Amino acid sequence: MEFFKPGTNIQFVRVRYIAMTISLLLILAGIISLIAHGGPNYGIDFRGGTLVQVKIHKPTDISHVRAALKGLKLGEVVIQSIGAKKDNEYLIRIEKSSTSLKGISERVKERLMEKFGAKNIEIRRVEMVGPKVGKDLRRKGMWAILFSMIAILIYITWRFEFWFAIGAIVALAHDVLITIGVFSITNKQINLAIVAAILTIIGYSLNDTIVVYDRIRENMKKLSKISFPELVNQSVNETLSRTILNSLTSLITVVILFLVGGGVIHNFAFALIIGVVVGTYSSIYIASPVVLFFEPYGRNKKGGRISKRPTAASKPAKTKAAAEPVKSEEKSKPPATTTKTAGKKKKSSANRNKKKKRKK
Repeated sequence: MEFFKPGTNIQFVRVRYIAMTISLLLILAGIISLIAHGGPNYGIDFRGGTLVQVKIHKPTDISHVRAALKGLKLGEVVIQSIGAKKDNEYLIRIEKSSTSLKGISERVKERLMEKFGAKNIEIRRVEMVGPKVGKDLRRKGMWAILFSMIAILIYITWRFEFWFAIGAIVALAHDVLITIGVFSITNKQINLAIVAAILTIIGYSLNDTIVVYDRIRENMKKLSKISFPELVNQSVNETLSRTILNSLTSLITVVILFLVGGGVIHNFAFALIIGVVVGTYSSIYIASPVVLFFEPYGRNKKGGRISKRPTAASKPAKTKAAAEPVKSEEKSKPPATTTKTAGKKKKSSANRNKKKKRKK
């Protein structure tokens, strides 16, 4: 199955600067949001504290849940609705955890039972993470993303060239920054599941990028008479059907997971949806165009420019240059008029000698 017929020539390379401008604006919006919120909205895994997920089998809202917990003196409490509003399911996050709070879930359950009735309360999940453990998990999550980037840089440099590796790393950093920026704008929590989603996004986006890079490398051997931007654009067009099919099948899966997977994996599926869309976009508009800034085969080992591939526009110039020596040779030949006059002089001198002989 193909979405695009062979010979499709969409000018992706021509609009690369517009695409990069859009990407920079999205990244800038994410950075501004992070600054405004004082950093990412870390979950219990990274910040430490106690998390209780509760379902209330009775119509209510966040204000009633907050009022029910007010007398427990739990300190700072964050209550978040998850799923559809009619589900009445909430995440209750207490921003501290200690040995004195080990029975926090029971205390929360008792107070909610008093407010809404014992039959209407269902505790679905309880998590407790100390602040030191949360800090350690956050540090390890960041190192995991960084080491994966370094490994990818080494791998692509070995398989292709260093310039291709730079393009891939720029595209992957683009995907990660936009994903974190969207989470900051929507004020969603970042926990260990989201780190796993980001690593999945990196692998997914890299797969698409390598397919395009592989086609560029093949075309560099076969298509020696076209310019490098045209070669990159043709390679992207040749792999476009495969890219769209792969992205659509992945997107359908994660959208269904997002809609019916439940609150526990809601944010994980949301991150994957962003990653699939942004990863497909970056493999077309970011990874390949970045390689154009370096044009690796257009530089010699010392870093200087070498002659570019001949194009159709340069052929007439060579023909004219080749015709110039012919003109110079024509100029070097003696003119025809001088040859004729020299011949006449020889004939007249011969006639004079004959006349002298006759007189004698």
